[in-house]
Amino acid sequence: MLVQINEGDGAFYGPKIDISVSDALNRKFQCATLQLDFQLPERFKLEYSAEDEAKREKPVMIHRAILGSVERMFSILLEHYKGKWPFWLSPRQAIVCPVSDKSQNYAIEVRDRIHEAGYYVDVDMTDRTIQKKVREAQLAQYNHILVVGEVEVNNKQVCVRARDKAEHKTMSMDALLQHLQAEAVAFH
Repeated sequence: MLVQINEGDGAFYGPKIDISVSDALNRKFQCATLQLDFQLPERFKLEYSAEDEAKREKPVMIHRAILGSVERMFSILLEHYKGKWPFWLSPRQAIVCPVSDKSQNYAIEVRDRIHEAGYYVDVDMTDRTIQKKVREAQLAQYNHILVVGEVEVNNKQVCVRARDKAEHKTMSMDALLQHLQAEAVAFH
């Protein structure tokens, strides 16, 4: 951790501590801040009683922003993860892609079961080819692409492909849910 004094960089209302972080491209961003404010108590005519009840004192306000603005924090996370959110944070945890019309009802069952387990899951019911569905899901950065065709319907399984990995494996629904649970708690 590098600590550095920036002479003349104080705010007009009092001294402050800025905490900067670096993103994946090693660019620095000011994130958290802790500031002493002598101006606002004066402006709002704030006072308090000290130990001597007759004596009135002016307080000092402390401003803090642990993560900076929410927008700034999300932009830093987005940069850090290069747009590929980890599973526990991702708004696109999984998508179910049925191979044909014959497997659409099962795709909906799979989606519902995953959703009931507490995960974000979509289903691609378009009439595109399975290759296009998978490609679109990859471009949208889904963590898991779940393909269901006739074989998966008959065996009550799903073909699972993790983001950025070419290999895929077939799993039962129970095994898939256990896998998702393990990935969700891996962060903690």
